[in-house]
Amino acid sequence: MKNVQKPDPSYYLTLPEVSRAPVVVASPHSGHDYPQAFLDQIALDAHQIRSSEDAFVQLLVDRAADFGVPFLRARFPRAYVDLNRGTDELDAAVISGVARAVTSPRIAAGLGVIPRVVANGRSIYRGKILRADAEERLAQIWRPYHDCLARLMEAAKLQFGRAVLLDFHSMPHDALGSSLVGPEGKRPDLILGDRFGGAAAHDVIDLIHAAFEGQGFTVARNTPFAGAYIAQTYGRPARGFHAVQVEIDRALYMDEVGITPHAGFEATRDRVSAALAQIISELGRDCALPLAAE
Repeated sequence: MKNVQKPDPSYYLTLPEVSRAPVVVASPHSGHDYPQAFLDQIALDAHQIRSSEDAFVQLLVDRAADFGVPFLRARFPRAYVDLNRGTDELDAAVISGVARAVTSPRIAAGLGVIPRVVANGRSIYRGKILRADAEERLAQIWRPYHDCLARLMEAAKLQFGRAVLLDFHSMPHDALGSSLVGPEGKRPDLILGDRFGGAAAHDVIDLIHAAFEGQGFTVARNTPFAGAYIAQTYGRPARGFHAVQVEIDRALYMDEVGITPHAGFEATRDRVSAALAQIISELGRDCALPLAAE
């Protein structure tokens, strides 16, 4: 029996033949289905708009279902609707009819649930979009994705007694600035975000950290990426729900200017897959005999 593909208009979901661990793997920012109507109304070309996309992350972790856990990924890009923001993070500077009293550092930076800018602060739109258009995106894309993610987490908790979300992202190489870690002063290859312990228990984050380090990655935690809406919402360690954001340096596997995989892609994919397989194996080791996925 093969893994089960469950298509949906707003996301892609691959279920394993057998559920083997309390893990859910997700990639909310790697979507790249750009509606033509959207491309026609923006101020950027088809290449520029991709600069904030977590390009190819879905390919780095697409073996998740082979290892026995569900894999959920976005269909649409974060420049269109950002699944790692709350539905109340509406930016009055880009959506008409939104009260300016609602603000946050993310909104101020143009990175609300309907983003105003992409990388390097480049404006997406020539003007504002209608509030009704924004609400339609939330209804058709944001809510179905999060409804699915919530169901997957609940199912893992019900079957295994706890649930662990591995939320994969990528970071521009220059986003780290002069960040250094370790005795040799190496820049981190990965940053694990658990909201400084608020989104995952210590044993969970330690296990994940050790697995990636075991594959030769230099790993840091929480700085400068501690996790946003998804980690905050799905990470409830006291209730048995854990969420860890995994940020991977794009320079490890892609040409950031051309937005194409480079020669190191397959090696990086193999290392990420090996770490993922170890995490799933260890988290599932003490669980009861798994049930076949529907």
